Parts: sequence; C-alpha cells; structure tokens
Amino acid sequence: MSTTQPTIGVLALQGDVREHLAALEASGAHAVTVRRQSELDAVDGLVIPGGESTTMSRLLTVFDLLEPLRARLRDGMPAYGSCAGMIMLANEVLDTRPDAQCLSGLDITVRRNAFGRQVDSFEEDLDFVGIEGDPIRAVFIRAPWVERVGPDVEVLATVPDGPAAGRVVAVRQGGVLATSFHPEVTGDRRVHQLFVGMVRGLAPTPA
Repeated sequence: MSTTQPTIGVLALQGDVREHLAALEASGAHAVTVRRQSELDAVDGLVIPGGESTTMSRLLTVFDLLEPLRARLRDGMPAYGSCAGMIMLANEVLDTRPDAQCLSGLDITVRRNAFGRQVDSFEEDLDFVGIEGDPIRAVFIRAPWVERVGPDVEVLATVPDGPAAGRVVAVRQGGVLATSFHPEVTGDRRVHQLFVGMVRGLAPTPA
C-alpha cells in the first residue's frame, strides 16, 4: 500500500466508470477497475460511480461482491460514492425497491431521484467544505438528496437556493465521502483530489 500513490478502485459493474478512472489518475492515484473480490482486496480505497442504484445492487449480489464490500467498509476502507454511489453507501434509502441492498457505509437516509427525472437534471454552483477556491460546479442527474444525517456525519455541501434550497448533497463520515452530483463529468478534479488525500491520510505508515 503506497501513501504517495494509492491504488484506488472504481466499481465497474455499471455506471460512469471511465470518467472516474480518468479523474483519479489526474488526481495522483493509480486507478483500477474492480469487478471481483480479488480486485477489491487489492485496493486502498474504492469509488462507487453514478448509474442506477437498484441495478448496481443486483449486480453486487450476482458478482458475489456485496458482503466482501460491506466487510471492507466495516474494516475502514475509504470509499467515495457519486449519485447512485451515495445511495449505495447509505444505511437507509427511501423510494427504492423492497429488495434493493445498500452497503451501510454512511449513517444517512437518502431519497432516490429526489430532484426529479432525467429531464429535471440541472447544474448548480456549491460551496464545499474542505475545498478551497471557486465554488464547485455540480451536475445533478436524477440525483438523490440526504434527508437525515447521523451525529458522526459531516455535511459538506447544500443546495444554496431554489426549490431544493438547504438540501444536503455532500457528506463525509470518517473515510467515507459521498456526493449527490457527478464531479467526474466537469473536469474539476477537486472532489477526487480530496478523496485521494483522504485515502493517503488513512493508509497505514509503511514499516
């Protein structure tokens, strides 16, 4: 495990995998795809991309990754989820299928498709705790929002105005980070840089 260039996986069962791989590489990580347990065991951290959360839930079971991933999260593996990835990392999901599985990596309640359908996708400038400089340009596509945060969860960003003003769209709990939006599609690498820095900070010091 390298603290200078951590190996970070992108769960490659479904969703915008390629964009996250590119963003991680540009942020100083060695980025790899993860589709099986041996690949999961070899990474220092994991990104769960956007996509369709119920499909991702089913595929985690099909590929025998659901319990190994839950175990690694319990053991402290850093993780970052964008959009559907946020849904997967939550411990409670509203408006989902009764058989959908989640990973319980974050003490939050998330509502699926909270901002509406694909045609209701939008962009917004957000102030983001822990990221300096200009606001983050956030792209929301059939995005969730967070309806409840546990006592150990830090709110990093909320929608500043409009009908969804005040809704929580970025959170962190220890080594787990999640956003409702898709930073991988904008070319702004600061969220990925934040996560790579988290992985470096949580990696054990070499003997």
